[in-house]
Amino acid sequence: MRSMAQTQVPIALTFSVLFLISISHAARSTPPPSKLKAVNLGGWLVTEGWIKPSLFDAIPNNDLLDGTQVQFKSVTQGMYLCAESGGGTIMVANRTSASGWETFKLWRITSNEFNLRVFNGEFIGLESSGDAVAVSNRPGDTETFEIVRNSGDSSRVRIKASNDLFLQAKTEISVTADYLENTNWGDDDPSVFLMTIVGTMRGEFQITNGYGTENATAVMQEHWGSFIVEDDFEFMAASGLGGVRIPVGWWIASDPTPPWPFVGGSLLALDNAFIWAEKYNLKVIIDLHAAPGSQNGFEHSGSRDGSTEWGTTQANIDQTVSVIEFLAARYAPRKCLYAIELINEPRAPSVTLESLKNYYKAGYNAVRRHTTDAYVIMSARLSADETELLQFAGGFYGAVIDVHYYNLYSDIFNSLSVQQNIDFVNNNRSRQVNTLTTSNGPLVLIGEWVAEWQVNGASKEDYQRFAKAQLEVYGRASFGWAYWTWKNVNQHWSLEWMIKNGYISLI
Repeated sequence: MRSMAQTQVPIALTFSVLFLISISHAARSTPPPSKLKAVNLGGWLVTEGWIKPSLFDAIPNNDLLDGTQVQFKSVTQGMYLCAESGGGTIMVANRTSASGWETFKLWRITSNEFNLRVFNGEFIGLESSGDAVAVSNRPGDTETFEIVRNSGDSSRVRIKASNDLFLQAKTEISVTADYLENTNWGDDDPSVFLMTIVGTMRGEFQITNGYGTENATAVMQEHWGSFIVEDDFEFMAASGLGGVRIPVGWWIASDPTPPWPFVGGSLLALDNAFIWAEKYNLKVIIDLHAAPGSQNGFEHSGSRDGSTEWGTTQANIDQTVSVIEFLAARYAPRKCLYAIELINEPRAPSVTLESLKNYYKAGYNAVRRHTTDAYVIMSARLSADETELLQFAGGFYGAVIDVHYYNLYSDIFNSLSVQQNIDFVNNNRSRQVNTLTTSNGPLVLIGEWVAEWQVNGASKEDYQRFAKAQLEVYGRASFGWAYWTWKNVNQHWSLEWMIKNGYISLI
């Protein structure tokens, strides 16, 4: 027979659950005491090379990092190397122009050795006969090639295979690794190819694997300790900002010994950010910017080669939930923890709505196991209807929808004038914010925006008007906004620079 104490526990639990349900329906869409004015600390704990390009300067062969897309044109055939059918069969050299099947993604092994990934995901390798094929889904020794560059013209290359012989385009349909002779790099040598770089990546994977563990540890720890410092938080608070959104990568949960190629130290930097935020009364949003396997293929998601593999398995989702659990458990006791964003910019259709909802439910529960105070932010999918999560998110107490608004990245902005850009914000963006703001729905965060556009030759006054329009419209978002980003070599992308130079005033 149960004791009285044993029978009282489920009654208390039931009461607590009913209480939470009742307040969730009453307070779900209630705005916070004040709308958040925040800034993203982009390029700090998750590398984005365009924010601080000099970080990559000392990497040898730094134009051939992981994810670099290359094309090879045979000088003898005058044709491009191609994975027939996009992969799964032989290699040929019979294409007059280059597109997807003729483009290869590099996996960097050393500064000169690489795996070459083809369109369908396989890797170029060798059969015992020496014929080049693209059939392996897992690269090994026979899928490893050395790219030998001409010292006088780095676009002229030879590709040395695992058998110590060079690839050659014997004919348009015969590519083999059996060329031994030395070369004068002339157009009569079938082992010479013209290499064209058509795409690059500069993210956390690229910088850490590019430098190697020992050098990367020194480079990254110096960066984490100097790019954002306590003085930045003091200036943010004095300038009228109320919080920071801090992008982190999934590997932070394994600090100080994260999985290869990532290096330890970012967790200590995040700890410091919380100390500074509390000192200067700033709120903190932790944003899982890079998820295992990459949720969008961009360099800022920690992707190795642009592939999107997040959410394809339950194990992958479970791993991501464990990262959220780690962050929630570690920082829930900190009074400045304002919100945890479960994932940044998942991309449709690679990330399905079903898998995302599955994750958001589990991630939300992970946060709530440690705090009922912190908001839980759910990012809208890129390339999808931004309202698709409204009903779903509305079922969770303290949920926030995050959308990102840039007058960039679409052809519709290419020819807009100054006034047309401002009108787009005042009209189109205003309607979008209004559409997302529903009764009994989630709160709305404009998690990324910037006072930059495609306009050439704009004056300081033009930028001031553009920024003012966005501040007004995005200030109506029920949760608030966060500018992208605090520091950046591109001046208008740096809120610090914009404030110091009188382009934006928040006071």
